[in-house]
Amino acid sequence: MGRVLFVTGTGTEVGKTVTTAAVAASALRAGLRVAVLKPGQTGVGPDEPGDAEEVGRLAGPAAPAPDRLTLRELARYPEPLAPDTAARRSGLPYLAAEDVAKEVAGLAERHDLVLVEGAGGLLVRYDEQGRTLADQARAARELGLPAEVLLVASAGLGTLNTTALTAEALAARELPLPGVVVGAWPDSPGLADRCNLADLPRVAGAPLLGALPEHAGRAGDFPALAAAALAPALHGHWDAAAFTALHGAGQALR
Repeated sequence: MGRVLFVTGTGTEVGKTVTTAAVAASALRAGLRVAVLKPGQTGVGPDEPGDAEEVGRLAGPAAPAPDRLTLRELARYPEPLAPDTAARRSGLPYLAAEDVAKEVAGLAERHDLVLVEGAGGLLVRYDEQGRTLADQARAARELGLPAEVLLVASAGLGTLNTTALTAEALAARELPLPGVVVGAWPDSPGLADRCNLADLPRVAGAPLLGALPEHAGRAGDFPALAAAALAPALHGHWDAAAFTALHGAGQALR
């Protein structure tokens, strides 16, 4: 049974898809069989590429053979809204947490790592009952899967509050949080960004597991960049202490 990582963010546009692709690419470079599942894709038309296809574009070059990377999408809604709202407005079926868990279980039987990328933040709703990505992860754990939730955070002002809230929500639901990844480390970090390198793991109660550079999706060799930006726990060789020492804010003013 493979490792199962649900990937959520502190909000929208924090770098979840690029982070998912980076974890997939690093795992593929390490020789693992990887599956990437996007339960509910919103905001794209029937013939447009979604997040799963973007993960394939970025991580695919790291796959030694096509059968080492599986991409899957369960539901697609055309409007860029929360999945439950998008489903209701489109008249398409809602996405049930149990169906997501069953799909994850099937993928985990055939892969070493299953990545499940959510929509928006942890408590964005997927169905008329208000169930969320957290409920999908809990449903997976009820099937006996070792599901964890990886948190992707922004680097700057406001991230500590949303990170702490997400960590508290995960703890309340008894969902393991292996760590936090900064989804887009800015080219020119400000004071808040630099301070947050030390503060993010403190408020999350979990280690910092990576910092992907801004515009990572445009990299010429994305798999190599991914390995350099992710910690060994995510199959890379990034060192949180060294990165924080180099880019952090250092000692407090006196």
